[in-house]
Amino acid sequence: MRPDILNPLFAEVEALKGVGPQLAKPLHRLKLDRVVDVLFHLPVSWIDRRRVDELDESDVGHVITIELAARDYRQGAGRGPFRVHAEDARGNYVTLTYFNNPGWAKKQLPLGEARIVSGRLDRYGQELQIVHPDHVLTPAEGAAIPLREPVYPLSEGLTNHRLADLAGQALGRLPALGEWIEPGLKARRGWPDWAAALTMAHRDPGASEARDRLAYDEVFANQLALSLVRASSRKRRGRPLRGDGGLRDRLKLPYAPTGAQARAVAEIEGDLRQETPMLRLLQGDVGSGKTLVALMAMLAAVEAGAQAALLAPTEILARQHHANLSRMLAGLPVNIAILTGREKGRARESCLMGLADGSIHILIGTHAIFQEKVGYRRLGLAVVDEQHRFGVAQRLMLASKAEHPPHLLVMTATPIPRTLTLTQYGEMDVSRLDEMPPGRQPIETRVISEDRMAEVIDGLGRHIAAGRQAYWVCPLVEESETSDLAAAEERARILAERFPGKIGVVHGRMKGPEKDAVMAEFAAGRIAVLVATTVIEVGVDVPNATLMIVEHADRFGLAQLHQLRGRVGRGDQHSICLLLRGNVLSETARARLALMRETNDGFRIAEEDLRLRGAGEILGTRQSGEAQFRLATPEQIAELAPIATDDARLLVDRDGGLASERGQAARNLLYLMERDAAVGLLRGG
Repeated sequence: MRPDILNPLFAEVEALKGVGPQLAKPLHRLKLDRVVDVLFHLPVSWIDRRRVDELDESDVGHVITIELAARDYRQGAGRGPFRVHAEDARGNYVTLTYFNNPGWAKKQLPLGEARIVSGRLDRYGQELQIVHPDHVLTPAEGAAIPLREPVYPLSEGLTNHRLADLAGQALGRLPALGEWIEPGLKARRGWPDWAAALTMAHRDPGASEARDRLAYDEVFANQLALSLVRASSRKRRGRPLRGDGGLRDRLKLPYAPTGAQARAVAEIEGDLRQETPMLRLLQGDVGSGKTLVALMAMLAAVEAGAQAALLAPTEILARQHHANLSRMLAGLPVNIAILTGREKGRARESCLMGLADGSIHILIGTHAIFQEKVGYRRLGLAVVDEQHRFGVAQRLMLASKAEHPPHLLVMTATPIPRTLTLTQYGEMDVSRLDEMPPGRQPIETRVISEDRMAEVIDGLGRHIAAGRQAYWVCPLVEESETSDLAAAEERARILAERFPGKIGVVHGRMKGPEKDAVMAEFAAGRIAVLVATTVIEVGVDVPNATLMIVEHADRFGLAQLHQLRGRVGRGDQHSICLLLRGNVLSETARARLALMRETNDGFRIAEEDLRLRGAGEILGTRQSGEAQFRLATPEQIAELAPIATDDARLLVDRDGGLASERGQAARNLLYLMERDAAVGLLRGG
């Protein structure tokens, strides 16, 4: 239950004065649904308003605040602008120009009366001019115009002034909360109290100590939630799984495991033998052999008399895992089954019975594998594949599927910078696969202008004629699914005219079975080119596909481009990735594409991605189930996460957890930052 003291902040935004149905629309567009959302919607820059006594050429181009008196009005011909001629105390003239609203201008500036005017001073021909002043107030009210005015991210129908007013109301609702930051750290950093920091951040966007304090609060809440998950897991007792190697020794492997794979398998085996349930993240670049490591872990569980489940993010990937693992397990006494939303009727019933009586040893599936009706006889190990979409709450849900909490292995092919691994998977131990198995071909990457599209299509024709396959990726346009769909379908239509019968298309709006059918055709080699939006990013494996073409590559993040490139180079043939770029490139886009050409190392790309993006998204696109940061930029996260992790562990392990005085304040913080799923983990905590 959220503490009552926070309820005023979690009221709907309509509780603020002046927010009716009309104003609520642009607020909801900005996802400002509650008072707390307005509080955390911080300004992005500011306007300095110089107070001056008289008009001066040196102020042209700057925003000034000055006392003026209107002398006469002039209405332009036809629909021309309405001009107010005004003068300062020394008799210097300035024209105040209004478009479309002469009545409002006359009301604001009655002839002969002093007014405090604030706006940008410009030169128009021979005269000084201010177009649509930001503020026109009486001398008594003018004192309230700030010297530095914050500028907020806005939506159509919402003014900066209005949002500043709502932020002021939200600040007026701040409760008095105890301090959750360790006193020594707060003193060393010179950070203000929480309420003061929020007030400063809204009033003066240049107040870096206030911004850093708020960023730390958010990162600390995240790390504390992960520490609580970790502490809770460490307290629980699972079943030790001691495999005897009987099944693994009989496995016929295509190559000897790399040093990194052998190391990861040994770390996992060590975890499985403990009573404390394993919580391990396996990070491996595209093609580094995570599946083999996961199979070894699952076989160790089966050898110890337990069941293992592998959760895949999509049906396509689940079916691919099932086919690959079935092939690798051929001839072994291991019963492997698949369960997705598509399994119905008898097939589903027989799968559920096999899980309940223990005759199914390994289950592969999508989220269907932990629906309520799915019961296991003895689930010992859960493996979660490719899930930056799979948050802490879902990890806990899976753990509730067994009488004893199962061991948990989470795999990701998105190389994550070390500091961000802390914020996404801070409760886990980490194994890294940083070597490539033998036979993996380095992929040649070329950057080509979109002006050369005709040459690219000719090259694709030669590629198809040689019996090879290719991917053609169109960018996902977030604002509009329809335009993304149109781009992919239009490209497929153009290519199909040139290569009839050889083109397939998949996009996010297709139903699962339709998508699977096209993917199956491509995997079987009956389609030569798969035109797709980024739905092919994760895990699809077609060794004969040796050409990847990415249209508008400058619109993609580095991590995404690296994932897409990893779809080729899966066989023993030389593979090429063509990145088609527009003619106008930002510096960041140019640096990204240059780096892609230079290296195939996903971990280096991840670190660079973090550096280049600045305050952009951390893991490519936003994923559901993933902790979002509203106040902390990636640079702040990178700097503060290690400190916050240490502080959170200190609070949990030494300072009495949530029961101590600082812990009670930290509990409020968890609710405030909506990381409260972790609060329920500590009994009485």
